[in-house]
Amino acid sequence: VQLVESGGGLVQAGESLRLSCAASGRIFDINAMGWYRQAPGKQRELVADITSGGSTHYADSVKGRFTISRDNAKNTLYLQVNSLKPEDTAVYYCNGRVIVTTIEGQHEFEYWGQGTQVTVSS
Repeated sequence: VQLVESGGGLVQAGESLRLSCAASGRIFDINAMGWYRQAPGKQRELVADITSGGSTHYADSVKGRFTISRDNAKNTLYLQVNSLKPEDTAVYYCNGRVIVTTIEGQHEFEYWGQGTQVTVSS
């Protein structure tokens, strides 16, 4: 199973981006998915997550500016990021709890993408 992010870039404050994360491989189903970010010198933090049913949760710092969504048919996760601020600069990582089928049955594993850089200039 692979999670591949895309959509990052260099933007000015106030602009928007749409991040995507495509999951591929021998996937039976995907439970919760989320976006995390890690700024230089800081710990990785949760930005937003979403259940398979569409329930969402956001970090206080991004509420009202970021929107997480998913397309279960495409195994793809999205993050619409609006009104970007310099403090949003970080590497954004996709996380997914993926159910795979093995010879022993179905099991859930946690996977991470490689990250996509978002840089916001003032």
